[in-house]
Amino acid sequence: MKALMTTSALAVSLCAGAAYAETNACLITKTDTNPFFVKMKEGATAAAEQHGITLSTFAGKYDGDVETQVASVETCIASGAKGILITPTDSRALVPVITQARDAGILVIALDTQFEPADAADATFATDNFKAGVLIGQWARATMGDDAANAKIALLDLNASEVSVDYQRDNGFLQGFGIDIKDPTDIGDEDDPRIVGNDVTDGSPDGGRTAMENLLQIDPDINLVYTINEPAAAGAYEALKSFGKDEGVLIVSVDGGCPGVKDIAGGVIGATAMQFPLLMASKGIEAIATFAETGEKPQNTEGLDFYNTGVELVTDKPVEGLPSITSEEGLQKCWG
Repeated sequence: MKALMTTSALAVSLCAGAAYAETNACLITKTDTNPFFVKMKEGATAAAEQHGITLSTFAGKYDGDVETQVASVETCIASGAKGILITPTDSRALVPVITQARDAGILVIALDTQFEPADAADATFATDNFKAGVLIGQWARATMGDDAANAKIALLDLNASEVSVDYQRDNGFLQGFGIDIKDPTDIGDEDDPRIVGNDVTDGSPDGGRTAMENLLQIDPDINLVYTINEPAAAGAYEALKSFGKDEGVLIVSVDGGCPGVKDIAGGVIGATAMQFPLLMASKGIEAIATFAETGEKPQNTEGLDFYNTGVELVTDKPVEGLPSITSEEGLQKCWG
């Protein structure tokens, strides 16, 4: 009898384990080349292994590749995925297919970039991107001091779609610098004469270089550059260098990736706002595991319409009243 009970218990255990192992999920990123999304994939993969989840990964061919992301979501629906983690390349255009996924009983979590509306997904795990922009704007203003009144600013954004992460960082930076923003969900509607112009980068070094060259043609005396991310910042620096302007121009950015933090140490970037993509992805997988087991969905951070995974200002030139960490400290934390 004892042996029979042991065998029965083992059978139940094996069945439960098999059911758990059958939980599958998807990670869909904007691209698979940007270091930010590479780290996100690492975090999701490690967490999936830990939780016994089978993870399928997909990525757009370029930032803004809506068609590939739509096809990826459709593949995940057809495969019976329990959850989808996605960094939407267009926060509005993807809403219909995301709605289809949720109607199919799939937990959908946005990472880094909120959908519009935010509740199109079940949850969002992200940096407070507006705050990230505010931090680098405040740093730039304090660093320039009285010269801030005569700044000539280049804004290197993401793409023409103006997704949420794009306008949040851009407008956050402007507000932090002390510039009156008009529509907080729009880019380029400001009338402050200090703004030389906006251009798009697709978040890439090549895009950053081209955008910087374009804006230098408008005003060669640009002395402050905001960039959507650090790959774009690296490209902008190369353009400035080719114009003989690698000294005396402040560059600020967002991401806090290890290459970007090294660019802080090397004097390429003055300050950046560090995000935590590995944490976003691992938290997302944990949420899918919980949903598969209990049906419980993740909750937003109190007072926000997303789960805040944190942000830190990284600079080797700290300013009074603005908490920050050094590049040396940043290298110990990138990209947790």
